[in-house]
Amino acid sequence: MKGCISIVLALLFSVVNAAELPVEAFASAPSIDMLKLSPDGTKLSMIQTVDTEKEQLVLVKLFDLETGKQKFLVKADSRDLTIYSVVWANNKQLLMKAAYASHRQGTPVTETRLVVIDTETGKNRSVIRGQLQRKLVRTPQFQSNIVALMPEDEEHFLLALDGFNHGVGTSVVKISLNGAMSEIVAHSRENLIDWVADRQHKPRIAIFRDDAQFQIKEKKPNSNEFRLLWQFEALSEDTIWPIGFDEDPNLLYVSAYHNGKKAIFKVDLAKDKPEPELVKTNPDYDVPADISYSWQDKKIIAIGEEYIDPKYQAFQKAVDDALPDADNYIVSMSHDQNRYIVLTSSETNAGAYLLGDRKARSMQFLLPKFSQLEPELMVAKQKIQYKARDGLTIEGYLTTPKGYQQGTLPTIIFPHGGPISFDDDGFDYWTQFFANRGYAVLQMNFRGSYGYGFDFMQMGLQGWGLQMQDDVEDGTRWLIEQGIAVPGNICIVGASYGGYAALMGAVKTPDLYQCAVSFAGVTDVEALVKSHRNYTNYEIVKKQIGDNFALLEQRSPLTHADKIQVPVLLIHGTKDRSVPVRQSTAMFRALKSKKKSVEYIELEDGDHYLSTNSHRLETFKAMDRFLKSHLQLPVQHVVAN
Repeated sequence: MKGCISIVLALLFSVVNAAELPVEAFASAPSIDMLKLSPDGTKLSMIQTVDTEKEQLVLVKLFDLETGKQKFLVKADSRDLTIYSVVWANNKQLLMKAAYASHRQGTPVTETRLVVIDTETGKNRSVIRGQLQRKLVRTPQFQSNIVALMPEDEEHFLLALDGFNHGVGTSVVKISLNGAMSEIVAHSRENLIDWVADRQHKPRIAIFRDDAQFQIKEKKPNSNEFRLLWQFEALSEDTIWPIGFDEDPNLLYVSAYHNGKKAIFKVDLAKDKPEPELVKTNPDYDVPADISYSWQDKKIIAIGEEYIDPKYQAFQKAVDDALPDADNYIVSMSHDQNRYIVLTSSETNAGAYLLGDRKARSMQFLLPKFSQLEPELMVAKQKIQYKARDGLTIEGYLTTPKGYQQGTLPTIIFPHGGPISFDDDGFDYWTQFFANRGYAVLQMNFRGSYGYGFDFMQMGLQGWGLQMQDDVEDGTRWLIEQGIAVPGNICIVGASYGGYAALMGAVKTPDLYQCAVSFAGVTDVEALVKSHRNYTNYEIVKKQIGDNFALLEQRSPLTHADKIQVPVLLIHGTKDRSVPVRQSTAMFRALKSKKKSVEYIELEDGDHYLSTNSHRLETFKAMDRFLKSHLQLPVQHVVAN
């Protein structure tokens, strides 16, 4: 195995003698991604991205590990369709999840579909067809919510689906893959939005939502009766979210707050009054709401992304010993648990896939996710802390160019989107792109970011443009105090909420930044909230952002276009279903009317996530040119090899 690993490392860490990588190296989507083993371990499915002169093709590809033969099963233009998951239903059929932009009654929406692919013939079809389709009174918007795959019964799976009646509610359908009749195994109720099945594949937990109020109910076995377990308001400390069952159909794992941080509990549903029992907690951070179940061993093997079973702990240790100084995830495994796929990555490695064989005690390099991003030319993030003006500790990450020792640098302030999201020390192609160009990059988890507990999250509710924005400014000033950034050579860049923060930074502190870049940024907060009136999450959006529209107007960059004194670059996709494109077009018109320096780039058919290579490339080239024209790089910018 050691000899094989040395080959892997040579492939992963070969050095390219180049200072500044081409924009394409960062702007290209992963050439290969989402590798999955067939249940018998003889085949690999994967998503491949191929650029042509006229389009970007996304392909579902099949590779036979026994014969070495490969073939393409599905071909789609990424501007029309996003393939976001492919899983094996059995050794002959794949289930492909796809999404596309659409409209319903004039409202822009995202639709999802689930497609069955026959790997032998290459034929594919929607799972919603025939008698099942005829039972529907309307076409469901979301058709890809798999409640459970059933490894013991490879001809069926459970799918959550609405549209069976004129009211609102989600049923569970047992879908047949062999063409037989599909049956409804759990019927919808008003306001029922999702289900959790036990390990015997019976729908047991029903999640109800009425505006911002949630109810978690148990569907009693062999009965249509429900028992209320918990009820809570969205974004409250009373939140209890079901994660999944153990082998015992009465043992349910949930995520809930413990001493202000999200923790994992288990609940015995056999009791008359089930009480959560603490299983895993962290005094400093939220525990990820995640468990892993082994149907072969019939037990939970991992909690909060960490193995708890000794056998799997030993297996993970062997993989980590073979691939040191990296984050190694077992992303797929054959049913006999012999062959497996490892995705290995680090702060400087964008990721690579390896095929392992436990009996042969071997590991074989397969493919890198980003073939042009050589780890030797990437840089690690440095975890930092600083104090906000009110004394709150803010964590963040500082990335400096390769070979940097000390002194001032042109700087990018890069607040994340969400805003209930977070930045971590993992590989980030935006940050690596900026650092490769010679910029220092500061990312901060301002108040309201995810992962720091209830109180920290609450500080960000309805706080757009207030203390959340102050945290970004305070991080900028901290970096100046550290002697890394210098006034007059700092640009603020962001996407989505980060784009809002970039523009508000230019509004509130016009002398702090030299320029601002907003990709798909919010410019009119009032309009953003009102745009959700036709969606079922409207009350939650108001609770998160606010519904005092006079205040929201004052916290919008659009209202204060006259205060912006620095050049602005706006970029937005026309099919953005998260932040409407009119948010950027309105800002562009307002800045132009005030005779401000502004450039606007519209990405035809572009979405909120830069899913298409051509859109990534156009965006990154525009940012590269814009930043170089407004920030002062050192006379000689060299990346040390």
